[in-house]
Amino acid sequence: MTTALDVQGLSVFAGDKTLVDSLTFRIAAGERVGLIGESGSGKSITSLAVMGLLPDTVRATGSVRVGDDERNIVDLDERAAARLRGSRMAMVFQEPMTALNPLMRVGAQIAEVMTIHGTQPTKAAAAARAVELLADVGLPSPAETAKAYPHQLSGGQRQRVVLAIALANDPALLVADEPTTALDVTVQKQVLDLVLRKVTQRGTGLLFITHDLAVVGETCERVLVMNKGVVVEEGPIDQVFTRPQHPYTRGLLAASDLSATDSDGRLFTVASSAGYVPGRSIDRMNLPSSTLAADAAPSAPQFVVRAAELGKTYTRGRTSLFGAPQKVEALRGVSFDIEAGQRFGIVGESGSGKSTLLRMLSGLDRPTSGGIEVVGRDIGRARGADLAELRKNLQIVFQDPMGSLDPRMKVGDIIAEPLLNAANLESGTTMAKKERGALVAEMLNAVGLPVDSVDRFPHQFSGGQRQRISIARALVCRPRILVADEPVSALDVSVRAQVLNLMADLVEEYKLTLIFVSHDLGVVRYLCDRLAVMQNGRIVEQGATAEIYANPANDYTRTLIEATPTIRHRQEIA
Repeated sequence: MTTALDVQGLSVFAGDKTLVDSLTFRIAAGERVGLIGESGSGKSITSLAVMGLLPDTVRATGSVRVGDDERNIVDLDERAAARLRGSRMAMVFQEPMTALNPLMRVGAQIAEVMTIHGTQPTKAAAAARAVELLADVGLPSPAETAKAYPHQLSGGQRQRVVLAIALANDPALLVADEPTTALDVTVQKQVLDLVLRKVTQRGTGLLFITHDLAVVGETCERVLVMNKGVVVEEGPIDQVFTRPQHPYTRGLLAASDLSATDSDGRLFTVASSAGYVPGRSIDRMNLPSSTLAADAAPSAPQFVVRAAELGKTYTRGRTSLFGAPQKVEALRGVSFDIEAGQRFGIVGESGSGKSTLLRMLSGLDRPTSGGIEVVGRDIGRARGADLAELRKNLQIVFQDPMGSLDPRMKVGDIIAEPLLNAANLESGTTMAKKERGALVAEMLNAVGLPVDSVDRFPHQFSGGQRQRISIARALVCRPRILVADEPVSALDVSVRAQVLNLMADLVEEYKLTLIFVSHDLGVVRYLCDRLAVMQNGRIVEQGATAEIYANPANDYTRTLIEATPTIRHRQEIA
């Protein structure tokens, strides 16, 4: 077998709308091909068409053939396509928790796919092979892990289980649809290395679908760039990443490269990418953020946040009748200061304590030990008026704008809502409707949205636009501190660049102190001038961002930096 996947003239339609237009490409056995594009580009619908999983409301034309099977998947009924899925082709989805049955032990789920397709002679043989596959994908104590339920495993472990299921019957083709988007950076690297190793060992063709160009650069040999249902460019990774021919490809590369800025120190976007030169070295800290704090801060440092030996211990319920309640130390001896006008980044993986620290900063939780002051007020002892003052001075932009915006409220009312709280205003009295409208219009203009947005609902906007609405709501009361909790992790790369540029501009314009929380070190490196690295409830390293990146003193920090994928690495080795 020399071909893992052969797609010829594939088109997908929803009614009169063309979702994918005349797509043609081949993947050789053992070849790794990336399919990249932003939301709405057609990449995910392509993966569903390849797997024969299109919904009934969508129709496809053309041909899709897998391995040495001559049948056209486009023409197969569900029963026939199901025989191919799991045997000749398999898929790894973005969110493993939704791909696994929560009521079945993971070993039984791996064995099931072999039993269904008859690749093991007995159920006992399938169960034994499932344990071998769990060991093969690097899970510890595979015999014990086989007895576990999905909720008892971490996200990275669950994704390894999904990969074991996908590879159980030695398929010719593996389709991976954003398989590492929900994972921490070090776990992402482990999973990517595992996928790369397994498809290479087995000679499996890989179709890797993502919006993250850096991940494709670490994983694939060849890439297809998709925009509005059409492949606009394809070729070897090194060629496409260093000498892009299509303006859209150049735009995606420019927006993905957080090490490159234009002459004004702003990230490139798809619209501004004409001046982008792939692989060009620049002075990383020659940015507005490196001078903002120096310009805004007085000669004697003015601290807006001070934390000293901050600790937080949670008590879990009893696991047995006579057992003692379990204690979990979420924060342990955390100390840091943030100066007025500073851009302070907090990075760390899941379980590092970032979320607990944010709850402390916003007055939603109290420390078990130590103390924390925000704008001169002791948050540990804050009550009533103190908390109202805190929420006037500190506002948060969350990761998922759709989850933080009321879907039943119009955008104008969403942005104006904080103005209805008299405690948020210097006058101490509520603001008249006309004044609120003027402030809302001012904020919409500041975040780059049209004034007529006030009469629309959140679902009528894109993800990037909804995040702009969240930022407008956070700034309408003129806070002194803006906390951004993973505000761009769910956005496409071009939208991410736009939102980061917007935040940098607004922080400077409104003289804000920014606290930026993320697991993406590349984003923090661009936006923040100070950095704290968290692990297991502690700050293991903190200091100037440029210094930490150039000379990390802690092994964990070094691991995070090395595990972060970047397109610059692929451009430099080309």
